[in-house]
Amino acid sequence: MMEQKTDFIIIGASILDVLTQPVSAEVFETGSVSAEHTAMHTGGDALNEAAVLAALGASVRLVSKVGSDYAGNYIQNYCQRAGMDTSFLQEAKTLETGVNLVLVDEDGERHFITSQSGSLRKLCPADIPDRALQGGRYLCFASIFVFPAFDDAALAALFSRAKANGLVLCADMTKRKNGETLKDLERSLPLLDYIFPNYEEASLLTGLTDWDEIADAFLGCGVGCVVQKAGSRGCFIKTKTQRHWIPAYPHARCLDTTGAGDTFTACFLDALGRGMELPECGSFANAGASICIEGLGATGRIRDREQVTERYAKIRSLI
Repeated sequence: MMEQKTDFIIIGASILDVLTQPVSAEVFETGSVSAEHTAMHTGGDALNEAAVLAALGASVRLVSKVGSDYAGNYIQNYCQRAGMDTSFLQEAKTLETGVNLVLVDEDGERHFITSQSGSLRKLCPADIPDRALQGGRYLCFASIFVFPAFDDAALAALFSRAKANGLVLCADMTKRKNGETLKDLERSLPLLDYIFPNYEEASLLTGLTDWDEIADAFLGCGVGCVVQKAGSRGCFIKTKTQRHWIPAYPHARCLDTTGAGDTFTACFLDALGRGMELPECGSFANAGASICIEGLGATGRIRDREQVTERYAKIRSLI
């Protein structure tokens, strides 16, 4: 039986983040400091993207894994309230749901403390049945290098299953873990229609520093479109026939960058799914990321599509 049609299938981690801001290295000397903000939020690359897409009005299926504990129950209830399809949000009774401690400094930059025994990197290809990949339009693997152990062949097999189901295939990234290069992704990259690295992630993987050369390296591996997140500079988009620098929203006040990259990807996907052109997708993504960084936590700042559209219009006026 074919699964119900959904706009986006998002695969990856679902955890809880406990954030505090601002925090300095002084805490390790004094043993105790006060912070202006402390809060608990949902987190994890896939859950962040799925939450933003749901807030934008898209239909979303989350494929992830949590434990049978308080954090796991909290995540499941959150996803159900958000209207996500949680049919493939697995609950593993022997697994501890991941909880990240996120220390945010005065500049809004994040420093993570993660649990090795938690669910952050416990989702395996074997946990993703064929039914989870059916009935969708777009799939985003949210992110490369978050599988328990990087395996290009396993990733390529997953991507091939997705392509066989007619999905437009996208992938976000995190930093490589063991010195991997593009050569180590030679099977999986050619299957990608879109990839969303930030500059540091892409530079480490390619060994290059020039924006165009980095994008060309990915394109040379067979990726259809390279979207590089550039923080306060906006984003750089390149295909075989297009090249665009899209400016960031210039008036954002950065409190916390947690989830900004995931919000960017989710907003880009939403715009893409609505038929917008690549430069418009980049502007919409930059608008969403600018809203995310003005609050504490990875999700919750995006209320609806109209909120992002207002900033999108201001960015488009700069181009």
